[in-house]
Amino acid sequence: MKRDFEAELIVRGQRVVLECGVRPASLHIRDGVIVRIGEWGEIGPSQQLFDAGECAILPGIVDLHAHINEPGRSEWEGFSAATRSAAAGGITTLVDMPLNSIPPTVNSDALREKMDAAKDKMWTDIGFHGGLVPGNAGDLPDLLRAGVVGLKCFLCDSGVGEFPRVSLDQLSAAFERVAHLDPWLLVHAESAEVLDAARGAVENLDSWTYHDYLRSRPDEAEYAAIESLIRIAEESRARVHIVHLSSAAALPLITAAKARHLRISAETCPHYLTFAAEAIAAGAADFKCAPPIRSAANREGLWNGLRDGVIDFIASDHSPCLPELKLNRDFSQAWGGIASLQCSLAAVWTEARRRGFALTDVARWMCRRPSELGRLPAKGTIAAGKDADLICFAPDESFTLEPERLFHRHKLTPYRGRAMFGIVEQTFVRGRLIYDRGSWANEPQGRIVRASPRPS
Repeated sequence: MKRDFEAELIVRGQRVVLECGVRPASLHIRDGVIVRIGEWGEIGPSQQLFDAGECAILPGIVDLHAHINEPGRSEWEGFSAATRSAAAGGITTLVDMPLNSIPPTVNSDALREKMDAAKDKMWTDIGFHGGLVPGNAGDLPDLLRAGVVGLKCFLCDSGVGEFPRVSLDQLSAAFERVAHLDPWLLVHAESAEVLDAARGAVENLDSWTYHDYLRSRPDEAEYAAIESLIRIAEESRARVHIVHLSSAAALPLITAAKARHLRISAETCPHYLTFAAEAIAAGAADFKCAPPIRSAANREGLWNGLRDGVIDFIASDHSPCLPELKLNRDFSQAWGGIASLQCSLAAVWTEARRRGFALTDVARWMCRRPSELGRLPAKGTIAAGKDADLICFAPDESFTLEPERLFHRHKLTPYRGRAMFGIVEQTFVRGRLIYDRGSWANEPQGRIVRASPRPS
C-alpha cells in the first residue's frame, strides 16, 4: 500500500480555502481522494504537480437543485450539456430534481431509467432526488434505499402534469410511511390556496407584465406554506427543507423554528440574490421563475438571512426550457425557470464581495452545507479523506457574460450581458482535470453518487 507522501497528484496554491481559513497548501491526492494537506512546498521529486498560481483553490460546488430534464425532455437540456456547463462553472456534484423528465423519478423503475440515461454523459458527479406525489407512498422506501438524496414535492401546481401537487395531509401520511428511513423532505413552499386567490385578481387581464406576475405569487403564499411545514416538522420531527426561498418575510418563521431545534432548513438561489423586481422590464420573461424575484429590499433581507445562518445554502434551481417557451410569450404563459448552472458561482461571488463576504462564506453556502444536509460526506470540503473535487478560481477577474460562452444547450439566461467577477480556470473531479480554460478531458469522468445510508 502506498504511503501518504507517495500521492499520484499534488495540487497546490497560495490561497487554498480550507475549513480553518485560507492559506498556502499542497493537496496530496491518490485514487481520487485527498490523503493529506501539506505545506505549499511539500512536493516529492516524482509526483505530478499542478500549481494553481494566483488562483484560489475552492472545494467543488455541490448544487443540490437542478432540472436536467432527461429522459423525455432532453431537448430542454440533458445530462451532457448540463454537466459540461456545471463543470465550467465550478460545480462538481449536481443533484437532479425528479420532475420535468418523462417519466418523473417517482419510483425505482423511473430512477433506473434516469441512471441509464445519464450513463457516459456525466462530466461531473450526479445524484438524484426522488419525487413525492399523490399515490406513490409505497414506492418511497425503495427510492430512499437506492440512495436518492431527498424526496421533492409541491404544495402547489408544479407546472408539469406528470408531477401533481400533494396536500399537507398527503405529505404527512407519506412521511409516516418512511419515517424510519429519516427522509429529507424538499418542499416547494407556496400555498395553493393563497396562489388561487391572488391569481383571481389578475387572471382576466389581456396580458401580464412582470408586475402582474409578481402580484399573482405574493409573499403570503410562501409564508402560509412555511407556517404549515413548521407544524409538520414539530408534530413529526421530520427533516423539512424549503427549496428556493424567495421571500425574506418568511425568515422570522424559520429563525423561530430553528431556535426550537426543529429540523428545518432552507436554500435560496443566485437569481434571488442578484436581481430585483424594480429593474425587470415588463415583458422580460427570461426572468420568470417560481417563486418570483422580489424587491431590492427583499433581496437584502435574503443576504441577511445567509449572514445570520437562517438560510443554509445556495442552489442554482437551474430550470431551462426551449427558447420558444420563453420568448415572445405573455408572462402568464411563459415557462417559469431560470438557466444558470454555469454562472451561479460567479453571480453569487459578485454580489457577495460587494457586501463584504469572503470566499470562505461562499464555500460554506455552496459546498459544505449542501454536502452536509444532502448526506454526501465525501463532498463539500478540502480535507483528508474527501474526494479531490477542486476548482481553481480567479476571484478578482471580471467578465461580461456572453451567451456564446455558455455550454448550456440553450443560451437564454437573464445573466446575459451582465458584468460579473470570478472565473473558473480549472475543475477537478476526484483528482481528474476535466475542465481547463475552455478545454475538456477526453471523455466524461463523472459517477453517480448516493446519499449516505439511512437507518434500516
